[in-house]
Amino acid sequence: MAASRPPAGAVAARQPNAALWFCVAAGLLGYLALPWYAIQDTSWYQALPQIFSQAEGANGLMQAATQGRGWLFIGLLGLLLCAAGALQQPGRVQGRWLLAGGLVGSAGLAASGFLIGARGWSVVVLNTWFGELAINQFGIGAGGAVALAALVLLAAFGLARCGFFRGDLFVSGAVIGCGVMMALFIAYPVAKALAGAFVDENGQWSFAGLFVRIGTERIWGLGCLAGGLRCGVAWNTLFLALLAAAGTTFLGTLMALMAERGGRRWQGPLKVLALLPIITPPFVVGLGLILLFGRAGVVNQALEAWFGIEPTRWFYGLPGVLVAQLFAFTPIAFMIMRGVVQGIAPSLEEAAQMLRADRRRTFLTVTLPLLKPGLANAFLVGFIESIADFGNPVVVGGDFSVLSTDIFFAIVGAQNDPGRAASLAWILTLFALAVFALQRGVLGRQNYTTVSGKGDAGIAMPLPDGVRRTIYAIAFPWIVFTVVVYLFAFAGGFVQTWGRDYTFTLNHFKTAFALEWGQFGLVWAGTAWNSLITTLKLAGLSAPITAGLGLLIAWLLARNEFRGQGAFEFGALLAFAIPGTVLGVSYILAFNVPPFELTGTGLIIVLCFMFRNLPVGVRAGTAAFKQLDRSLDDASLMLRASTSQTLFKVVLPLLKPALVAALVYSFVRAMTTVSAVIFLVTAENELATTYIIGRVGNGDYGVALAYCTVLIVLMSLAIALIQFVVGERRLGRRRPAPEAPAALPPQGGTASGPA
Repeated sequence: MAASRPPAGAVAARQPNAALWFCVAAGLLGYLALPWYAIQDTSWYQALPQIFSQAEGANGLMQAATQGRGWLFIGLLGLLLCAAGALQQPGRVQGRWLLAGGLVGSAGLAASGFLIGARGWSVVVLNTWFGELAINQFGIGAGGAVALAALVLLAAFGLARCGFFRGDLFVSGAVIGCGVMMALFIAYPVAKALAGAFVDENGQWSFAGLFVRIGTERIWGLGCLAGGLRCGVAWNTLFLALLAAAGTTFLGTLMALMAERGGRRWQGPLKVLALLPIITPPFVVGLGLILLFGRAGVVNQALEAWFGIEPTRWFYGLPGVLVAQLFAFTPIAFMIMRGVVQGIAPSLEEAAQMLRADRRRTFLTVTLPLLKPGLANAFLVGFIESIADFGNPVVVGGDFSVLSTDIFFAIVGAQNDPGRAASLAWILTLFALAVFALQRGVLGRQNYTTVSGKGDAGIAMPLPDGVRRTIYAIAFPWIVFTVVVYLFAFAGGFVQTWGRDYTFTLNHFKTAFALEWGQFGLVWAGTAWNSLITTLKLAGLSAPITAGLGLLIAWLLARNEFRGQGAFEFGALLAFAIPGTVLGVSYILAFNVPPFELTGTGLIIVLCFMFRNLPVGVRAGTAAFKQLDRSLDDASLMLRASTSQTLFKVVLPLLKPALVAALVYSFVRAMTTVSAVIFLVTAENELATTYIIGRVGNGDYGVALAYCTVLIVLMSLAIALIQFVVGERRLGRRRPAPEAPAALPPQGGTASGPA
């Protein structure tokens, strides 16, 4: 008789050091089998034949032993210390060995990377102390990255063995690993950019320089309250962000309730229409709004023709920017709130109705309070999106200035004042921090668990009549407005010249996406193919990584307690608080020199996509985790499942709405983002949005709108594919029975009574 398979927890107990040996082996692999440095215009796999040579693509051991870069031996020393620790039994002694080896190796390699660059010492004072170096080093490559990651994880495992993180290797590795990535790809570049606020015009450090730049009437003026024309850009930004966050949260909640609790016939069309704004490049939305409400737009022309009202520029400014942001950011709130509405246990509403509460009272006292974490998270994301938005204020802002546009013009405008841009970015960061603290204070430590380990076969309560009518009265006009704007956007790609010649044509599509047969087969003759393929490749690569990392961070925050948790969470949201333009510039400043020479590569664009879009996955996951009872985790752990098995086999299947939201948002934002990558693209890595901007700059609106139409279709198909692959979360609830048809009386007379 075959022996039964032991539980996974028992296997892990018999192999307590398997993860340690795996990381040690990975570190040695990085030193021996991969090129240590990145070679310009050469991929790491193309440099593999050189790893045991004297060439630039040599491995870490060869670089240290034969090319004079002896500082690389410190990483090998760290790996040897960790290997010695892995030979011991689990405990504090082993933890000290691992922690010492991991810290010595990773800190030594990091320090040498930042202190020694392409011209020798990176810090001038080191030349005075130690003299000039006879040899330099380049940016880290595949081998260095693998070895450094292995050493960081080994240090994290050492912390767990010493008693931190309840001794859980997975939790410790996840916290330290995510923390290092956020420090490297969010905090470090942003800090490098913000540090410019403390540098004066002469290049000298000056704390007073920050206050001189931001303490001006243009930033903090209150002239609009005293009859003046305008207020300062800081107050403009704050007021706009509060209105946009409140509006997007309200509209997103209404649409989520309509999709999940309204009539089933509206669910499909509503989901599609609610997602349309998020899959459209932002300047297309602005262009459609201008064609509707601009001085020469349809609305102004109609008012002049019907009522004799002279066309004005009333739409440009706060009204236009607010409408554009509501249009752009409501789908984000909808995706967050839809998962929260799905997670409300019907048994709680049924219990209230059993106690003689009507549907209206149940909705106000039970349903709405359970939406509180989702409302807070949607408001926070909407606020941070608004203050970081750049495209909409540029297109329809007119004379209404906000901080993001001022930062952009401070960097690329005639003034070219990076110090002023950094000073304004400090204000945005402080605004985001204040709302983050307010959100934490509102939610506090209250419990919003609605999905527990117990069965729940209840039927979701229909919306009260008054609530349903209110939702329909607000949501339907918004849907009609969405359809109108998109009709204008679609039509622009099918006419010869907008505004002059409305003849139907497909020439714009042929220019961008023509296919021809040549001497050697199919030729991608269209001018847009290169940018489209590059965008699809980079966005498809970044989206699953972004979603997975976001949900992992959300799980760490919701299911674990550790020191520095507040700073850890704020670090995950920091990328949203910084305008995309500043983030892109900070990536150039941080990753243009060793130890990380990434400028000009596709990897820097993927990293920018990942950490720019990370907060939505974190917030969607956090809202969903607040609804899952911890007893689900505890039951799995009691059955001897490991922490990672519990996360992937028990918790993750219940987070499908949050996973879909993170995947969809990450993919479509990577496809449509502009400001964050405008400085990172190259001729080899041109993106769809930069191609479209170039066409708009040349006045070729037809090709630009045709390209946008193709993007919308492609992203719609991608969203449908994501929904199909991930699936829906199943909570084991009954569905309301279909209404039975009315009974028909017998033909030929009335029904006879009982005999």
